[in-house]
Amino acid sequence: MKIEEMIAAVQKKLGVEVDGRAGPQTWGAIYALIVKPTIDGLPPGEAIDEGDPRSERNIATLLPEVQPQARALIQKAAQNGIRIKIISGLRTFAEQDALFAQGRTAPGDIVTNSRGGFSNHNFGIAFDVGVFEGTKYLRESVKYRAVGVLGADLGLEWGGNWKTFKDQPHFQLRPSWAADLTEREMLAELRKRHDEGTPVFS
Repeated sequence: MKIEEMIAAVQKKLGVEVDGRAGPQTWGAIYALIVKPTIDGLPPGEAIDEGDPRSERNIATLLPEVQPQARALIQKAAQNGIRIKIISGLRTFAEQDALFAQGRTAPGDIVTNSRGGFSNHNFGIAFDVGVFEGTKYLRESVKYRAVGVLGADLGLEWGGNWKTFKDQPHFQLRPSWAADLTEREMLAELRKRHDEGTPVFS
């Protein structure tokens, strides 16, 4: 049996779209059916390795449509021998402004070019990963490129592909209505939806 046939069989059993590719829906269903009950049934720290509780706290801040992709990326990276954690998720506009001030009007290095309301993190559709070796966080590593390829395979946009401000730890899920929009146009619509209380994925 080919791997695509095996995946298709699993997808049929899980009741998700059957396409023979282990994408976000498949990973999300596997997580909901197998992983989460195991985690919920054991004391904290025993069901998952070190770092996952932190990842889960950040994943919980993301929109429900994005959460399976974040978990899938962790799992796909692990399958390829790369340990990552989700180190940042949703940020409020105020938190984004404080981050923007860093390296400008506040101490520290410049880490973003986006003010509050101009980052996808402000709308729960973006997250940052960290690559780890043991307990050591690697700020720079060629492994981020490998994770970028894995994220793209899941349908995520990777900040490492940006032309101006490359952000290798950054991943985001573009809503279907924004497929043909520029980043600037998408963010304008996201701010509008935020102000109106309209769902991002609708």
